[in-house]
Amino acid sequence: MDNNNWLKQLMMLGVGTTSLVAEKIREASDELVKDGKLNPEQAKVFVDDMMQQLKSEQGNWETQMQRQIRNVMQDLGVPRQSEMDELRGRIDRLERQIRDLENKNWR
Repeated sequence: MDNNNWLKQLMMLGVGTTSLVAEKIREASDELVKDGKLNPEQAKVFVDDMMQQLKSEQGNWETQMQRQIRNVMQDLGVPRQSEMDELRGRIDRLERQIRDLENKNWR
């Protein structure tokens, strides 16, 4: 399951980066208020707008990352869940057919 761990670490990197950017936005707005360049209400609107944009971009990043991960897994030949389910169904049917044939031979 090394691949699973790698994927989790990659997703956590995105979350950590987002958190760091959010913290830096808050620090910058606090500094602008302290310097008198923004009043507290303007700073709040600024932070809220930036956080909304950041959340939107994070969703886009996660979607793009999932798409890239699917492409890499496909390139590596890792089957999709639907393919595995189909193969399990085929194996179940073949096992049933073998049991039926064995039962006919014993009669």
